[in-house]
Amino acid sequence: MKTPVCGGSNHASKRKRIIAFAGIAALLITVPVRAADGQDQQAELAKKLANPIASLISVPIQNNWDFGIGPDSAMQYTVNIQPVIPFSISKDWNLITRTIVPVIHAESPVQGGNDRSGLGDILQSFFFSPKEPTSSGWIWGVGPVLLYPSGTDGLSADKWGAGPTAVVLKQRNGWTYGLLANHVWSYAGSGPSSVSATFLQPFLSYSQRRTRRSD
Repeated sequence: MKTPVCGGSNHASKRKRIIAFAGIAALLITVPVRAADGQDQQAELAKKLANPIASLISVPIQNNWDFGIGPDSAMQYTVNIQPVIPFSISKDWNLITRTIVPVIHAESPVQGGNDRSGLGDILQSFFFSPKEPTSSGWIWGVGPVLLYPSGTDGLSADKWGAGPTAVVLKQRNGWTYGLLANHVWSYAGSGPSSVSATFLQPFLSYSQRRTRRSD
């Protein structure tokens, strides 16, 4: 008389249920950790994106509207495409390039004039920046800034320019605050007017970092 095999089948079925239960339990345990890790990564990414000289390739886009220009109260809309590309040049230093490419639509400031649309003059900054913050947590970078007469007809100063640029910032408790500055003088070009322009941009942002749940 043969021994019934139903017992072996039950054992196999039980092993499958145990393996399935263990897999589900492992999934339930690891999902919150992975989610927390994802939140940490998102917070770290937000922190880097708030830093204009972070070691991260990014392409911020800035929209600007200007109103009330000239006797006809004209409007000008400018989209600044600002790719930031870092280069490691030594164990302790980065070179970060920050390029501003303006795309402009400008209404005529006088009646009967022609509206203008096209590319503005490109401004490119080169920041030499330490890879690590100072002992007090400050991040900084300095270098030259260059102005290229790349604008289309009517939207360019038709001047080559250069000058110094600097940025200093601090990141603490989710806050990023600092100042970006440059000054450009023209030194060549066919434009009728020389260029001597100062740019100051204070910035302040906050990115919330979620705390990891213990359960």
